[in-house]
Amino acid sequence: QVQLVESGGGSVQAGGSLRLSCAASGYDSMGWFHQAPGKGREGVAAIDNDGHTVYADSVKGRFTISQDNAKRTLYLQMNSLKPEDTAMYYCAATYRRILPFRLLVIYDYDYWGQGTQVAVSS
Repeated sequence: QVQLVESGGGSVQAGGSLRLSCAASGYDSMGWFHQAPGKGREGVAAIDNDGHTVYADSVKGRFTISQDNAKRTLYLQMNSLKPEDTAMYYCAATYRRILPFRLLVIYDYDYWGQGTQVAVSS
């Protein structure tokens, strides 16, 4: 049974950093998505097996997605956090190769974690 488990969320002040982790390996495409209260789930960052990465415009230059195949872990390094980054963050994966321009499309992912909460105060 596929199981994605996120960790690393928490509460920080604006300008701070967090690193999210997701126990996940062997997938062709993986990504991080977030969902703020009252809003829909949105793509934050994603990576494919070629190492190609994509980012939402709102996080470019602040967030970095990476994977450690030896540790079977997906990461999201979040720097210069802003209050608007406050949301539940989800790890997602699929065994299918998603085209780069669709890596942030939620409907292309088959497996999801339960989420980890990130709260950024001003």
